[in-house]
Amino acid sequence: MGHGYSPRWRKLTIVILRPLLFGALRRDWRGRGNVPRTGGLIIAANHISESDPLALAHFVYEAGRYPVYLAKSTLFDVPLIRSVLRGTGQIPVYRDSADAASALRDAEKALVDGECLMFYPEGSCTRDPELWPMTGQTGVARMALKTGAKVVPVANWGAHELLPYKKGERRGLAGSLRKGFHPFPRKTMRVVAGPPVDLSRYEGLPLDKDTLRAATDEIMDAITALLGELRGQEPPVERYDHHRVLEERRRAAEGPVPGPRPADAASRPADAASRPADTASRPADTKADGS
Repeated sequence: MGHGYSPRWRKLTIVILRPLLFGALRRDWRGRGNVPRTGGLIIAANHISESDPLALAHFVYEAGRYPVYLAKSTLFDVPLIRSVLRGTGQIPVYRDSADAASALRDAEKALVDGECLMFYPEGSCTRDPELWPMTGQTGVARMALKTGAKVVPVANWGAHELLPYKKGERRGLAGSLRKGFHPFPRKTMRVVAGPPVDLSRYEGLPLDKDTLRAATDEIMDAITALLGELRGQEPPVERYDHHRVLEERRRAAEGPVPGPRPADAASRPADAASRPADTASRPADTKADGS
């Protein structure tokens, strides 16, 4: 069974959203020619705001593809939104592990059917204080290597000024942003697509942790380099690892863990307490010897 959607629903979203996005946002788009017009395709992008999915979808559509997202299952519980999401062929992702595996199977089917899937390899909006991409999760690499779909890296910049991520860091560039929705003055959405990431060296290898991590790092390297181009800045040498930072903060909050005291150290107070008695007995012993 192929990936299902309604051409009418897709046409309706185009008719409604396309003029709205053209009117609401300025554009600085580069590299649309790097997006293949046909065949299963993965768009792997950085994530800086809850508003960048629309900006990226607009870019991808104008490049000749209809974007398909893996959306949170809770969105499919809202009647009208559910109709739009299912009608346009978006794929629900559930928390439960069995249902999550089902979502990946649906995504693989969509790629085989020639769809263009939109992925954020970071898994959520970046927590990097300067809004650089974080370390990536391996799902994109796994899906690309399993299906043979091309991975086009895409970087975007500007959506954070329209709607800063509410859970972003309270320091650095992220901490300097004014929270809330700021449509005026009109914001410029800067988007650039690079050539597909060459993952040919991983073809035929087992999809183990090392293979997937190496392929994921190459995808994230490409996205980060494109973002550096958009920002006119040199990216950091080491990517922000949100999971590691959370673990370090947890440990710091708990404080140092006390180690076990050596047995002889624990016994010292008792030994010290006994010394006066030993010392006090010595004069009596001496006196008895001398008598």
